[in-house]
Amino acid sequence: MALLRDLQPDSFSLALYGRFSMARWGGLLATGTLPSTLWPWEKIHVGVLCLRAPVMARLPKLAVFDLDYTLWPFWVDTHVDPPFRSSSDGTIRDSRGQTVRLYPDVPEIMVRLQGHGVPIAAASRTGEIEGANQLLELFDLARYFVYREIYPGIKVTHFERLQKKTGVSFSQMIFFDDEKRNIVDVSKLGVTCIHVQNGMTLQTLTQGLETFAKAQVGL
Repeated sequence: MALLRDLQPDSFSLALYGRFSMARWGGLLATGTLPSTLWPWEKIHVGVLCLRAPVMARLPKLAVFDLDYTLWPFWVDTHVDPPFRSSSDGTIRDSRGQTVRLYPDVPEIMVRLQGHGVPIAAASRTGEIEGANQLLELFDLARYFVYREIYPGIKVTHFERLQKKTGVSFSQMIFFDDEKRNIVDVSKLGVTCIHVQNGMTLQTLTQGLETFAKAQVGL
């Protein structure tokens, strides 16, 4: 599919007076308008007009997430006490009765990535392997994770194993993590790495996908 930015103005001048089919073009928005889609948008120029078009064709082939302080606001091996259980009201609690929660946008992030056919993996350095996997099950996130690399050690090892299992090149992966040292290590492999601050949000995902899309231009 040709991107709008690659077309000559004459090819879509009629679009200035109507709407493109979302199925064919992804739609157009005036610059400054907030897009309703999750995915990144880019500016295109048509004469004196500046429009925004979605970059839908440059999605990663694997989205990888850290767990602690990325999907949930705690260290599973330090701040909470496994095993965990689900209460009758659906609340997840640790062995002391302390409530544990995800960052609010996490379920929707998973739904959107899966809906667009992007496989999802976990890469965590936690030593509390059983507790982390239990939380993924209790939060109903396990069904989204095609791959799980959860064990202590440098994240480079996690990604080398993911690459071997999936066959996806590092340049086609995106990684979200709250620890800068992991971002530095994994980025050296060629993975697009996004430093998460204050947990995963839809905005962080959108910005990350935009960064990934821009990185693909030179490939």
